[in-house]
Amino acid sequence: MTHLILARHGNTPWNKDKIFRGSKDIPLDDQGREEAAALAEWLKHETIHAAYTSPLSRSRDTALAIARHHNLEVVDLPGLADLCYGDWEGVPLKEVKVRYAELYRQWEQAPHTVRFPNGESLEDVRTRALAGVEDVVRRHPDQTILLVGHRAVNKVIIAAFLGLDNSHFWRIAQDTTCINRFQLAEDPPRGGKNWNIVSINDVCHLRGLTRGAFVDF
Repeated sequence: MTHLILARHGNTPWNKDKIFRGSKDIPLDDQGREEAAALAEWLKHETIHAAYTSPLSRSRDTALAIARHHNLEVVDLPGLADLCYGDWEGVPLKEVKVRYAELYRQWEQAPHTVRFPNGESLEDVRTRALAGVEDVVRRHPDQTILLVGHRAVNKVIIAAFLGLDNSHFWRIAQDTTCINRFQLAEDPPRGGKNWNIVSINDVCHLRGLTRGAFVDF
């Protein structure tokens, strides 16, 4: 049976300051490196056969922390790159709410209908992310695969595995360095295979770390 471990990267300065990240290559901060180390320690006794990551350093460095315990090369998977927020990237949330007030309300109320100015839509992300996941699964049948991505890309992957459309974006939480687990199982009624959800947004490895309340950003 094929198993997926889908994780989110650790914290960055722009998470803390609520600045839109997207395709900007913002590295982990001290908290993020601590979270990545805790995640790596939590997973070090598991059998992992392959490791893939978003090319952005905040995800790649999180993946490297895990992979070094398993003597694995970390492979870039462009489909896992963060949602491109276009003109919003590098702009604080509080400023976006003023400069793009109407679009931000749309983002809060109907995220599946938004295309960011000079950026992507959730459907764009979903298409490339699922194509990347399908390719990786073909390469590693009946193995355990680590994927490290971002809040938005992880959410749309999870929604797809649950059979939900992108309108459910805000119903799925993804904390920094959270773990999501899936199993690819036979689905006799549909005559194929289906992803079974084992866990979503598991952050047990972060117990004991000093962290604030969860913020979906």
